[in-house]
Amino acid sequence: MGNTVLTIQGEDFFINGIKTYAEIKGSRSEAQGLLMNARFIQGVFDDKAAPERFNRFGRTFCPERNTDDLIKALPQWHRYGLRAFTVGFQGGGPCFTLSNGTIENNPFGEEGTTLDPAYRARMHRLILAADQLGMAVIVSFFYPGQVGRIRDGRAVMNAVKTASRFLRDGGYTNVIIEICNEMDVDKSHPIIHQPEGMAVLMEMAREESGGMPVGCSGGGGSCFEEVTRASDVILIHGNGCSRQGYYNLVERVRRQNPGRPIVCNEDSQAIGQMKVSFGTHTSWGYYNNLTKQEPPADWSVLPGEDLFFAHRMAQGIGIDVPEIPLEEQICLLGTEEPTEGEGNRWIRVASLYPESIDTVSFYSFPGISADAPGKLPENSRFLYICHDEPFSLYYIWNWLQGPWKGKPGEQIAAVVRFRNGEMKVLR
Repeated sequence: MGNTVLTIQGEDFFINGIKTYAEIKGSRSEAQGLLMNARFIQGVFDDKAAPERFNRFGRTFCPERNTDDLIKALPQWHRYGLRAFTVGFQGGGPCFTLSNGTIENNPFGEEGTTLDPAYRARMHRLILAADQLGMAVIVSFFYPGQVGRIRDGRAVMNAVKTASRFLRDGGYTNVIIEICNEMDVDKSHPIIHQPEGMAVLMEMAREESGGMPVGCSGGGGSCFEEVTRASDVILIHGNGCSRQGYYNLVERVRRQNPGRPIVCNEDSQAIGQMKVSFGTHTSWGYYNNLTKQEPPADWSVLPGEDLFFAHRMAQGIGIDVPEIPLEEQICLLGTEEPTEGEGNRWIRVASLYPESIDTVSFYSFPGISADAPGKLPENSRFLYICHDEPFSLYYIWNWLQGPWKGKPGEQIAAVVRFRNGEMKVLR
């Protein structure tokens, strides 16, 4: 261990004594010192309640292969500039298909005094793989929906000590601790959702881990001054925020604890937020809960949203990447026939430059159409118009959308209207 030594000076991150991205020829000064990241929260996921239900999407789920597949994908992400990712001991909720409360993904036991050896081994493999690449791992201890499986506040403290000692004994030098993902969401234990209790847990983790940097996130757009002041790394979530809302959140936490690095380690597929991130010198966290949080996840840089994020991140850092052809810079996703989820489809338009889009209107039409591919079929039926990024059918938040259940053979078209007055039909 120790190939990657992460340190902090003021608001900047350093790897092996060099400000992040400064080693890249031509990197932009505004990016240097940041820790661009992604939410890979299910990296050590398992389900003791009913693991067979994750044999879906045409794949068989295996917790060991899930971790190994993420390890195989990391070099691809690293080339685009990703320097950190968040993984959780208690995973994260599959937001579209299953209730997290039906899953048993708690490696600490009821008393918090043990750490499941299989989880321990998977987490070690992930941290080691990141260390060899020059990446950091944000290790999240608790997740709403799972933390209630820990008996009480004393058991929560036990779990913090157990996880922190595991990290200390591993000798890891590339870890940031996140005590809880969105501490204010789950009300199971006051010591977690009350800021005063969380500040105590953060100090406990810092001491038991041997001094690793510690933070804790709140729900999208929220922050708690006592938690912010107790943080070595201020962790925020931008999901649900507009670009203005994200900017305002950054300004609030920066006033609460000046001179600390700010890392958004969960936002959405709304990659236009990165413009605010680079402008405020805050690290940004990509969150695609359709492809990266529904086990079995596909950890690769997939066409569409993943690739567009990777390119925009690389461009913002100053990494030279091949141009994406103009005709491939916008696409309609989720139209394939569903294999799971009661016939639901999750339709959205992804764009390399979503800021250029004014609205996206969605239509359905029978599967057979004589109209040219670039035209809206005459027999189409209007469904919905989306004004906000990411442009999804039945938008709820920038990280969440409602499902569309079409009739057999029914297809989707999207009319994209750009801010410059141009229009494009996607089918």
